Amino acid sequence: MEEYISDNSLYIRSKNNSMINRKMIGRVLGMLLFIELGMFLLCAGVSAGYGESDYKYFLYTCIINAVVGGLLLLYGRGAENKMSRRDGYCVVTLSWVFFTFFGMLPFYFSGSIDTITNAFFETMSGFTTTGATILDDIESLSHGMLFWRSLTQWIGGLGIVFFTIAILPIFTTGGVQLFSAESTGVTHDRTHPKINVMAKWLWTIYLVLTVSETVLLMFGGMSLFDAICQSFATTATGGYSTKQNSISYWNSPYIEYVVAIFMIVSSINFSLFLMCLKGKVGRLFKDEELHWFLASVGILTFLITLALVFQNHYDWELAFRKALFQVSTVHTSCGFATDDYNMWPPFTWLLLFIAMLSGGCTGSTSGGIKNMRLLIVARAIRNEFKHLLHPNAVLPVRINKQTVSSSIVTTVLIFFAFYLVLILIGWTALLFLGVGFSESVSTVISSIGNVGPGLGTCGPAYSWNSLPDLAKWILSFLMLVGRLELFSVLLLFYPGFWKNR
Repeated sequence: MEEYISDNSLYIRSKNNSMINRKMIGRVLGMLLFIELGMFLLCAGVSAGYGESDYKYFLYTCIINAVVGGLLLLYGRGAENKMSRRDGYCVVTLSWVFFTFFGMLPFYFSGSIDTITNAFFETMSGFTTTGATILDDIESLSHGMLFWRSLTQWIGGLGIVFFTIAILPIFTTGGVQLFSAESTGVTHDRTHPKINVMAKWLWTIYLVLTVSETVLLMFGGMSLFDAICQSFATTATGGYSTKQNSISYWNSPYIEYVVAIFMIVSSINFSLFLMCLKGKVGRLFKDEELHWFLASVGILTFLITLALVFQNHYDWELAFRKALFQVSTVHTSCGFATDDYNMWPPFTWLLLFIAMLSGGCTGSTSGGIKNMRLLIVARAIRNEFKHLLHPNAVLPVRINKQTVSSSIVTTVLIFFAFYLVLILIGWTALLFLGVGFSESVSTVISSIGNVGPGLGTCGPAYSWNSLPDLAKWILSFLMLVGRLELFSVLLLFYPGFWKNR
């Protein structure tokens, strides 16, 4: 990331001797709230189109967004037109919090979700594409609310700020800092020197995938509304369905295979698709992270298929389909479900935990640790064994025939360790709150990996509504931390972040 940060990150503001350009941050947040206002108007139109009265709750929220956004724009008048790395981290983290806070208001105003805690949790789960829900009767929601629920995931898939960079030229400066702070992965591949151009290309690919899946799902018998919402959730690897029984509602092998394929495709590094459009198709087939990811999906699917055939007595096709779908949904951090894996052999739970932790590819909409990091760790471990045999040998870590710098290897190892530490802390906190052993560890891993379902009473057949309110706030925080790759959020809690030097 550091090679893409401009030199502006080192300057000190002369007026208040602060490293944080507060007015610039306020101006950007104000603009972003008007972007969210446009989304509310779209959802209001959906409600009105179906003759539902819920459109007024979106309009109420629009007024609040307009007032707060206008005040932030007034505050940001005359802001110094520069954005440092610190400003980027502030904008990205605060934008996700602001979008979630204002995004929960239609749910709360309409009574679709009765408490602020639940409304905030549901919205944060949406924007971070976690897909965990507290709703026990999803189908009771209006079309407008269901559409908003799905739209939060689609916007959060590639990133709130990245979406804004793509559609509006409001970031004349600082786009690189914002991209680096919000995008996921080990390195941030820039396939075009201009961030806004790259954002447009990536969002175009994202839109093409969404439209393609929508058409295919309609061929399978879904209505246009359901197909759009399911496609929003799939390409974002989010997992919010319009049905309480998720994809199993349609009881269609065709739909299950289509969704499984698009979950996997959406977990591939989007820059590889962009390379294919530029005629460099070989990059897709030679990418080692993609090989690692597909091999993991294939091996886990094969092992679970065997377990379902010989222990749960599924027929071969059913076992393969259920295994492929559930492995895909947890490996890609999507969160859909077509079977209750709580009823599977406990051996398969361990395999699903591995998939949850692994996640998808860097630069995709998926969550988890990311396969690139796992690949780097595996290569580093292999080199340690070689070094024991050849103490004087120089053994660099190589991925895709390119040497990974020692600083990146160190960062990856620190990320990996810190990821596990956060899981341990969250797990301990939920156990302290009285959450069950398997429920606490699975919900923490699911939240920080933006996966969705857990185990036990928080499994795919249940909602997370039974969790204590404090546990929901903790898990909401872990969702945000996981979506923004740990350090982007936690850096704001580091005292040195706010110091002048």
